Amino acid sequence: MDISGNYDRIREGIASACAASGRREQDVTLVAVTKFVPEERIAPALELGIRNVGENRAQELTQKLEFFKTHNCDIHFIGQLQTNKVKYIIGQVDLVQSVDRYQLAQELERQAGKLSIVQDILVQVNIGREPQKGGVVEEELSAFLEAVSDMPHLKVKGLMCVPPEAAEEEARRYFARMRRLWEACSSLPGVEMRHLSMGMSGDYRAAVREGATMVRIGSALFGPRVTV
Repeated sequence: MDISGNYDRIREGIASACAASGRREQDVTLVAVTKFVPEERIAPALELGIRNVGENRAQELTQKLEFFKTHNCDIHFIGQLQTNKVKYIIGQVDLVQSVDRYQLAQELERQAGKLSIVQDILVQVNIGREPQKGGVVEEELSAFLEAVSDMPHLKVKGLMCVPPEAAEEEARRYFARMRRLWEACSSLPGVEMRHLSMGMSGDYRAAVREGATMVRIGSALFGPRVTV
C-alpha cells in the first residue's frame, strides 16, 4: 500500500478543489480515518505530517490512545456515540464530531463537568433526512444549537454531516446546503462556526469546493479496510 502516493493524490485533489473555488489549501484539514487500520499502517501516514486522526468506535480509540498521544495527534471521534461510551472518550479526544442528539449532548456535558473541562464538539446534521442516520434535521438545528450553547462544559465549534450516498457531483447539492446552514448559524450566540466537516474518500473534492474546512478520509489514504 503506497500511503505516500495516496497522500500526494489526496493533497493534489484538495489543492485543485481549492483553486477551483478560490480558497486556500491550508484552510482545509485532512482528518485521517483510522477505523480498522492497525498502528503499523497509521505510522507511515503520521511520518508524512498528518496529525489529525478520526476514530469511529470508543473501544478501538481506547486501544490506540497511547499510540496517538505519543505521536502528538489531534484526535477526533467521528462515529455514532452511545451515551454509555461517553465516559471512555471524554477528555481524551480533541473534538467530538458526531453530536447527533440532545441526550448525547447532555451526557457529554455531565461527564465533562465531572472532569471540570470544556469539550469541543461539532453538531451532526442529517442533511439527507435519512431515518437510518443520526443527526439533527435542518429546521431543528437553531434550537438545538441554542440549547447546547447553554451547557457550560461543551463548546460548539461547527457542523458535520454524512450525506446520502451519491455520485460526487450529486453530493455537491447536499454540501452546498450544509455550507448555507453553517453560514446562517454563525450569528447564533454561544457557538463558534469554525469547522465544517464534510466529505470522505469518494466525494471530498466536491465537499471542498462547497466550503468544507475538514475532510474525513480513510480508504483513499489507507486502502480497503480489514474489518475485525
